Amino acid sequence: MSNTAWRNEFRHRLLAGETLIGSWCALANPLSTEVLGLAGFDWLVLDGEHAPNDITTFVPQLMALKGSNSAPVVRPPCNEPVIIKRLLDIGFNNILVPFVENEDEARRAVASTRYPPAGIRGVSVSHRSNMYGTMPAYNSTINDNITVLVQIETQQAVDNINAIAAVEGVDGIFVGPGDLSAALGYLGQPAHPAVLPVIKHIFERAKAANKPSGILAPVEADARRYLEWGATFVAVGSDLGVFRSATQALCDKFKT
Repeated sequence: MSNTAWRNEFRHRLLAGETLIGSWCALANPLSTEVLGLAGFDWLVLDGEHAPNDITTFVPQLMALKGSNSAPVVRPPCNEPVIIKRLLDIGFNNILVPFVENEDEARRAVASTRYPPAGIRGVSVSHRSNMYGTMPAYNSTINDNITVLVQIETQQAVDNINAIAAVEGVDGIFVGPGDLSAALGYLGQPAHPAVLPVIKHIFERAKAANKPSGILAPVEADARRYLEWGATFVAVGSDLGVFRSATQALCDKFKT
């Protein structure tokens, strides 16, 4: 057992303004997640919103990343305290909360990750995150070692970006380009000329609030553009996308 305080290195690097390149994990499989963890990405999103993941599939993937330098980030299906509590208890320290539209929802996301009196996270004596009760320093250090990233995906969220970014405990602003472009009337066109200025505006408002910004950008030209615009944590692809394109290319090589 150790009573030594620990630090969430991903959160520390994020708040220091480092450029952190990530990837999405959508295959819900510990083997594919383990392979991604060997590639050298700074962070990996284990997706619980649009991928077939739940608590039982997340745990093996966390185990697969124990020897990796890639920080696991989880996206819950929604901004719901009980779901977030369970994800924290199984070992996630970095939460990407989808569909945050206003200051109150941002505050709720933060509160869901903090033990009282700072928040509303339920208390368990032993769980996977505190190594089943063998980390005496866990309760006194964990509130300061949880990363909360909030997704901006709607016009309402854009309108409220200043208030959202100002919420204490929100560590980063993340653009959901698919939903945002759809909300603006350009479904399936995240790089539409009418969408790009809105994305840039979000990055600028995040920077003004001294908060890092990020985005999912599987197209290389988009990713490089967003990095030039000041985004510091960018997911440049996904296991599903890489697998799909590589297998199609392999098949086409011999059948066309």
